[in-house]
Amino acid sequence: MAPLDVALQGFSVFGLVLFVVLWLMHFMSIIYVRLCLHKKRSEAKQPFAQVLGVSLLKPLKGVDPNLISNLETFFTLDYPKYEILLCVQDQDDPAVDVCKKLLGKYPNVDAGLFIGGKKVGINPKINNLMPGYEAAKYGLVWICDSGIRVKPDTLTDLTNQMTEKVGLVHGLPYVADRQGFAATLEQVYFGTSHPRSYISANVTGIKCVTGMSCLMRKDVLDQAGGLVAFAQYIAEDYFMAKAIADRGWKFSMATQVALQNSGSYSIGQFQSRMIRWTKLRINMVPATVLEPVSECFLASLIIGWAAHHVFRWDMMVFFMCHCLAWFIADYIQLTGVQGGPLSFSKLDFAVAWFIRESMAVQIFLSALWDPTISWRTGRYRLRCGGTAEEILDV
Repeated sequence: MAPLDVALQGFSVFGLVLFVVLWLMHFMSIIYVRLCLHKKRSEAKQPFAQVLGVSLLKPLKGVDPNLISNLETFFTLDYPKYEILLCVQDQDDPAVDVCKKLLGKYPNVDAGLFIGGKKVGINPKINNLMPGYEAAKYGLVWICDSGIRVKPDTLTDLTNQMTEKVGLVHGLPYVADRQGFAATLEQVYFGTSHPRSYISANVTGIKCVTGMSCLMRKDVLDQAGGLVAFAQYIAEDYFMAKAIADRGWKFSMATQVALQNSGSYSIGQFQSRMIRWTKLRINMVPATVLEPVSECFLASLIIGWAAHHVFRWDMMVFFMCHCLAWFIADYIQLTGVQGGPLSFSKLDFAVAWFIRESMAVQIFLSALWDPTISWRTGRYRLRCGGTAEEILDV
């Protein structure tokens, strides 16, 4: 057999295997969403003495129109034993006034404000959180980003998952209903492509965690060196999760989503965020270079070519039918992640879905082009393995 024929046969096999893997991911994520998300637990509340104490670490920088309403949801949690540790890097940050306003409004909530941070590495989030982490008095720490809003029973849901062998509980990232097409675009991504990979990885035993909302055992983090040990990385959430898994602890996913509700958003901000995340994944997990073949249009082309080569089916007809099936599966999954009616029309979904899928390869190529990232107020050069160095302006 000629080398070209061998190559074509191998590529056809790859296309067929890709078809099976991707649709298994579709089905796993859709079934998981329908069975496990937004489920009310019927168990009676534990007596106060048995409730797990939680130290909430809240990194803050700057303000947006939704910051005060997002933060306030943490002051009204229906949970008997927790503290709020608000961490702000700079004394002049307007977030300081927001924090003081909430501390004055809720004097009976166990909460404190830590200003100034502590420089222990290149990661600005870790530096900001250090004083709060050192002051934390409970055995569980909940690191939760500033743009997240919660329901009164969110912390109860998280601690219910923290069973004897679990060391980390995380929430599936999603986006709150907001106005504008940029908000729809974010909601479509976090309701389709992102949960498909995120859920499939966790269901099959691959530790996939984002640090937007993570409840962790503090003693396990301390065994790994505490937050200081992760200050050399930009993607500290990945390495904290890895350290916990390496010590034999299991992960669990909350039944509620981690609801992002930033008041500042645009298509450009979304694109920049996706490029930054892709750069981090490429440097941490080299297999990320295969990500583009998991996106609808490129995957449909590869699978369509394989179907044509093996079964003599019309490639373009298969491509169109496969994209349509993918589109329908994504809509079914999105409605499941939403847990209720969508805030936009089916036409809005179709437009946002098409644009998001069209952006995927461009985002990946942009991430390959430049190994530096801008995050918060700094610029960083990424190294293989996930470490980074800060780029200082001379």
